[in-house]
Amino acid sequence: MTSALERLSVIDLSSHLSGPYCSMLLADHGADVIKVERPDRGDEARAMPPFVGGESAPFMIWNRNKRSIVLDLKTEAGKVALLRLIDVADVLIENFRPGTLDRLGLSWPVLAARNPRLIYGAISGFGQTGPYSQRGGFDLVTQGMSGLMSVCGPKDGPPHRLPIAISDIAAGMHLAIGILSALEARHRTGRGQMVETSLLEAALCLGVYEAAHVSATGEKPPRLGQAHRGSSPYQVFETANGWVSVGAAQENFWARLCDLLGKQNCDTIPASSTTVIVSATTTNW
Repeated sequence: MTSALERLSVIDLSSHLSGPYCSMLLADHGADVIKVERPDRGDEARAMPPFVGGESAPFMIWNRNKRSIVLDLKTEAGKVALLRLIDVADVLIENFRPGTLDRLGLSWPVLAARNPRLIYGAISGFGQTGPYSQRGGFDLVTQGMSGLMSVCGPKDGPPHRLPIAISDIAAGMHLAIGILSALEARHRTGRGQMVETSLLEAALCLGVYEAAHVSATGEKPPRLGQAHRGSSPYQVFETANGWVSVGAAQENFWARLCDLLGKQNCDTIPASSTTVIVSATTTNW
């Protein structure tokens, strides 16, 4: 079976996770991704443990289905070689601090003039413009600035970092969507375009329930621990021999849960409640 993106040529200048995750998604669907790495160390992710046969397992996961080459973009020969690749490419991906490629003479206007069909995809910490655009961005920082850390973790605990790189992954996904949208536009116009996202924007867009809370009440969303912001019961509970996930938020699901527990006298609770009422004697299910 022919893969959906089999004839798509992608040049990936990005490193770490956000940009490589985007190109990984494209490669998984058949795109030919050429990963450009710097001399000596290559992508910083190559140093991430654990290692298998001397190779970084994380690096291998999100750089699968790609071909790597080494180019020194600070040399004229390296820039010439990159431009030859870009001249026949469909997509270019980078996650440098805004302006980095401009200083190398590889800005979007220059590349678009050489290859009008090129789609230029960029990920930054805080966007290509604005007061924070020149700041470096990391997942930890944008989790905090977006408010995600303030609503995660125990109800009475400190701000809690999600143990997954949610800003990086979300940004990579959003850029992939942007690139595919630009491809569809190119089918109609014959011209490429620049698409961009940032770690902060990607993290902000995940707070959907929290955004609704602020919009409706004008107040900071409270931290609820394991409880769901709009449905109950919809969380994990400790039992006598482990933990159980219970998602009985709809009224009919709640009634069926009561039947399963043998508690036909369970109180009926509103769907918006965050308090689970089973009975005073069912602390261990």
